[in-house]
Amino acid sequence: MIKKMEAEKFDSPFKGRSLLTWADYSPEEILQFLDYAILAKKQAHNKEIHQRFLGKTIALIFEKRSTRTRSSFETAFGEEGGHPVFMSTQDIQLGGKESVKDTARVLGRMFSAIEFRGFKQEHVQQLAEFSGIPVINGLTDEFHPTQALADILTLQENFGKLKGLKWVFCGDGRNNVARSLMIISAKLGIDFAIFAPKELFPPKDIQDLCAPFAKESGAKIEISDDISVVKGADCLYTDVWVSMGEEALKEERTRLLKPYQVNKELMAATGKENTIFMHCLPAVLGQEVTEEVFESSASKIWDEAENRKHTIKAIMLALI
Repeated sequence: MIKKMEAEKFDSPFKGRSLLTWADYSPEEILQFLDYAILAKKQAHNKEIHQRFLGKTIALIFEKRSTRTRSSFETAFGEEGGHPVFMSTQDIQLGGKESVKDTARVLGRMFSAIEFRGFKQEHVQQLAEFSGIPVINGLTDEFHPTQALADILTLQENFGKLKGLKWVFCGDGRNNVARSLMIISAKLGIDFAIFAPKELFPPKDIQDLCAPFAKESGAKIEISDDISVVKGADCLYTDVWVSMGEEALKEERTRLLKPYQVNKELMAATGKENTIFMHCLPAVLGQEVTEEVFESSASKIWDEAENRKHTIKAIMLALI
């Protein structure tokens, strides 16, 4: 008699939902995802083997190249018995010969879930609207929610708490990581500042979105081009000066952002000896951060990179 194979059960109240931005989730729900990530990491470090995605499939759509996002989704899904299918723009017709809406309806008939890493937020929204299955935003020009959860886990591990902490994003305040950190901080009551030139302040719509979240949680949100904003920071965070798709602006960005480089002087300006450094990677050493800070004991980037996998696994367990 052939034994029937069954996936291990994982109870979650989020089954069937999508993750496009953390603005769609309550603080309590975000903390539940964080708890799942802590569990997933503990199980991984204990070398436990689970088969919670057995019989499941996920379409991984990548318009933009990736190291951490792709590695996290493929390994996290595959080692739990699921089958990830990687799709680049060379492999499918998305938004070219076939509309995003039609692609969504096809993939919804064949897969258990979809991950999308690309340019337009409207594309990930259309995939979620028309596929009928959970869709996870692996990065768009506007938001990077999976990165934000990994960063929150890294903060929690280093300080044992979230509320009462302050972290500062230094550099291009408009980018997807800065926006996502602002949202998740406003939701969870973490003080968050952006240290950036006025030309690269986050747009008003994202500030307006976060204001009521921050009011409810007690988070303080600051946006400034004055170095005093880093005072009291428990963490300084940065990202590349030139995002994917903006390579033509390299000279202008370098000129604008040079004063916002994370270096030992900026770390010292926090006034705290235990300030940590974080970066979503990849990094361009000598631009947004000096090698001295990048390789220092204050740097938590490798823990942060590893946490991409555990938080992505947690998100998939929660939604799929």
